[in-house]
Amino acid sequence: MMNKYREIKVHGIEQRFRWIESGSFLMGSPVDEAGRYRDEGIHKVTLTKGFWLADTACTQAFWRAVMGENPSAFKDDERNPVERVSWDDVQCFIGELQRRATGLAVRLPTEAEWEYACRAGTTTPFSFGDELTPELVNYDGKYPYADGAKGLYRRKTVPVGSLPPNAWGLYEMHGNVYEWCADWYGDYANEPQVDPSGPPTGDSRVVRGGSWGNLGGYVRSASRGWYVPGFRNRYVGFRLAADGEK
Repeated sequence: MMNKYREIKVHGIEQRFRWIESGSFLMGSPVDEAGRYRDEGIHKVTLTKGFWLADTACTQAFWRAVMGENPSAFKDDERNPVERVSWDDVQCFIGELQRRATGLAVRLPTEAEWEYACRAGTTTPFSFGDELTPELVNYDGKYPYADGAKGLYRRKTVPVGSLPPNAWGLYEMHGNVYEWCADWYGDYANEPQVDPSGPPTGDSRVVRGGSWGNLGGYVRSASRGWYVPGFRNRYVGFRLAADGEK
């Protein structure tokens, strides 16, 4: 399914969004999935509203167009995802972008929205199946997933859209940079959830997807991470979501 898209442009720099239909899925991982952690308890989630999701992580070029500077470590190509941005920094970015009257109510995705979109209808460890290779994902190929073969370790980010998209047209949902989500980090509920948005309070915000520097198991669809909202490093960026009509 290749979803309908919309675009935002700021000073000629474009960010494309894909429409993600409402639906239900199993969030988390089964107990026999290699590399799983105890905080990935599997449970049914229903998302009652469709939403827009950027088809790539936010680039350095788009960040610069909005904020006027580039905080990233890997500046060899402005198509690389912006990194070294905290959750708090991203809120400032969203506020500035929103003031430009984009026509979309821009925000970060919830953790549930993120995993739903990453999976793109799959139940396997990755949106493309059970196996992981550096030709599909930018991660530390010296530490493969499960019984996979060792492979390339790039040691840096790659330009967004460099690697194959998932079935819903979303690029680099696995690897490249961790992506901030809206939620506070906390335990999953044991019962089915409708439009979950995480705990009401917390100490750390969720990051998803793993990064260029992670072992294979950390870039699985269900893998969870978390950092305090002011944390910055060269492994963490973000992907925008937005409310609105299809």
